[in-house]
Amino acid sequence: MKASFERREFPLEHPFTIARGTQETAANVVVRVEDDEGNVGVGGAAPSAHYGETAGTVEAVMPELLAVVERADDPHDLARIETGMREVVADNPAARAAVSIACHDLAAKRADLPLYRYWGLDAANTLDTSFTIGIDDEETMRRKTAEAVEAGYGTLKVKLGTSRDEQLLAAVRETAPDATIRVDANEAWTPKEAVRNIEWLADYGVEFVEQPVPAENREGLKYVYERSPLPIAADESCVVASDVPEVADRCDIANLKLMKTGGLREAKRLIHAARAHGLEVMCGCMIESNASIAAAAHLAPLLDYADLDGSLLLAEDDFDGVPMPAGHVDLQAVERAGTGAREA
Repeated sequence: MKASFERREFPLEHPFTIARGTQETAANVVVRVEDDEGNVGVGGAAPSAHYGETAGTVEAVMPELLAVVERADDPHDLARIETGMREVVADNPAARAAVSIACHDLAAKRADLPLYRYWGLDAANTLDTSFTIGIDDEETMRRKTAEAVEAGYGTLKVKLGTSRDEQLLAAVRETAPDATIRVDANEAWTPKEAVRNIEWLADYGVEFVEQPVPAENREGLKYVYERSPLPIAADESCVVASDVPEVADRCDIANLKLMKTGGLREAKRLIHAARAHGLEVMCGCMIESNASIAAAAHLAPLLDYADLDGSLLLAEDDFDGVPMPAGHVDLQAVERAGTGAREA
């Protein structure tokens, strides 16, 4: 096998703000793995500084990771590739995820199957993704909400973590009275603030609240969970499968991201661990192109919730992926083998 990578900058449709800051572009690193028959697997890394990664760190470690792939010389040898990548690069999960996605894409293409069928999953058992409304001024959030509703998105994820949280959520709810609304605080609240906020959030018909307190404050997460009238989802507190037992008694939903788990095999392990501990499961994303979102979409039959709008937030994407008309993750429409990602 031959492997290569390149960095790409994707402009966002709108500046995207969460409690930790604002971004206007998304730097992704695209990986390609090619076999001797000309089949090409595509993957993408969307690094997050919150987890210690940048596009630069991904580029720095990628030659070592791709050398593992080339030594394996068999895209179906996914377990050995995963182990080999961890041996040479212990951290950098987004970089490892890009390689994992490319290898899965190639393996499924060699089998001439969409990835969900390669895994033996049921494409009819899928769901809708939420569409995220980032923090902004009240009028802009109203406008973004109206645009999302007009586009057919029935589930909205609203970012909070400001001194204006109730006014902002009220603006979204007034604009989208029939939408399912989820809230993500991105670690912005103290435990007591979270409990107070969740009490009024419940009055607005919010479905659940994601990561209300800092990830390292697991006792604080438990404090909120035990007092919350709404379900609690753990995101930053739940990175890999081994985190699941530690959060299982302090949340209702485990939220995985490929860019946190380091690849598709670990993502599936996290799903099974969460199920074993009685948790529901959501798959989220960073702001990513379809080079990686397409792969995450094939996990849909294993999920209770999806937050896979990363490519939908881009002004333009170099890749097509799994169709998501009005937010529906439509695996049954995937006719190409592999993840479905390809140059647009």
